[in-house]
Amino acid sequence: MSEVRVGVDATDRELLELLDRRFGYMRAAARIKPTRDAVRDEARKAEVISAAVKDAEARRLPADVVASIWERLVEGSIAYEFEIWDRIRK
Repeated sequence: MSEVRVGVDATDRELLELLDRRFGYMRAAARIKPTRDAVRDEARKAEVISAAVKDAEARRLPADVVASIWERLVEGSIAYEFEIWDRIRK
């Protein structure tokens, strides 16, 4: 069991590295988007979640769990992007 936990912990660190990169893209998007209204894009949100669910299904992962995670990830990313957008324009 200790080997499994080591693997889980290592995977968690890798996920955080990937999240760091993803949120870096959110910072870039906040700098690029010309208006605050451009931050929320429901069509893009649906596209991102749909792609994650399809990938999960192909990997035989629980698609409902992935959909839930990605919903929270995208909403959190949007909130973060709003925060950055507002901060750099004050």
